[in-house]
Amino acid sequence: MRLDTPTLLLVTVIVTFVVGTLFLLSWSQDRTARPLAIWGVAHVTGAAASGLLALRGVIPDAASIGLANTLMIGAYGLIWSGVRAFEGRPLRLDLALAGGALWGALCFVPDFYASLAARVILASAIAGGFCAAGAYEIWRGRAEALVSRYPAMVLLGAYALVYVMRIPLALLTPLPTNQDVMQSAWLAILCFVGMLFTVAIAFTFMALTKERVERVQRQAAETDPLTGIASRRALVAGAQALLAGSDRPVTLLLFDLDHFKSINDAHGHMVGDGVLVGFCCLVQALLPPGALFGRMGGEEFACVLPDRDVESALRHASQIRAAVARLSVPSLPGLAVSVSIGAAESAVIGRELDALLRHADAALYRAKRNGRNRIEVSAALRAA
Repeated sequence: MRLDTPTLLLVTVIVTFVVGTLFLLSWSQDRTARPLAIWGVAHVTGAAASGLLALRGVIPDAASIGLANTLMIGAYGLIWSGVRAFEGRPLRLDLALAGGALWGALCFVPDFYASLAARVILASAIAGGFCAAGAYEIWRGRAEALVSRYPAMVLLGAYALVYVMRIPLALLTPLPTNQDVMQSAWLAILCFVGMLFTVAIAFTFMALTKERVERVQRQAAETDPLTGIASRRALVAGAQALLAGSDRPVTLLLFDLDHFKSINDAHGHMVGDGVLVGFCCLVQALLPPGALFGRMGGEEFACVLPDRDVESALRHASQIRAAVARLSVPSLPGLAVSVSIGAAESAVIGRELDALLRHADAALYRAKRNGRNRIEVSAALRAA
């Protein structure tokens, strides 16, 4: 099958422009998604560059060669900048546009402009460098687990390799003359490969953005907005997974801050919120690794201790109770904080979370009735 270069360039213009428009439309719906805007501008710029390349021989070479390649290289720089923005790093637009500026400046050097091989090598090196840098930026952000991260990295790396391969080919194989370049298999293959990579990379960029939005929404649903610990929903899901995944003992601790309403009434809700946040920071510092700690609602919190029997869990509970009793605010000398704790263990009660919660809740309210600022275990454990 013979690839017709003008037709491929026209299709490339249309496809790249449509992709850029979709990026910009997505950005218009979420103006905080700056990478989408940058990628949109990059693809629209690339479409304009492809349009100028398609008019080779119709418009002056200064536009179809010099300006077209300047814009194309700039588009690759913007794609790299968009990746940096996606990963939360500075854009470095100066470096992104420097490649195109270098190309444009060298076009005024007669020896460079007259050498097709030199132009191919420089354009390939810069464009390939931006693609490789984009792949590296995505790899650097791998701590954020996104499914499309590695496909995007592989695609950008493969596209960089395509450009790198053009460099030795430009040195070792005969190149078409400037008059025959539009009929060259070189340009036809590059257009075809570029179009495929444009669609594939755009798809993975869209997927990355969508996955991040979903991840942020999921984290918001699983995180208590005030204290930053697990929400009730996340805690219940994690506890059920722990109870179902092992036969080893699991102990549930329920915490309730004593007289919390009076703290709010006497000192205001801002102080009350500060007490909740301080309590959570203290508990997280004292819990062992692997413990699940979350807010059940209001001033009530829960902790699931895997691989801990009730005796071991009570030692941690005693440390927490004593530490909370020592909490103080220098500017509020009358502020007293304490916590009541109820405990239940799976080895005696069973591995149903609802049953553990009922028994721990009953123990908690027994601690409240018996004077607060104390720890009680479930009646089933006491009987055992």
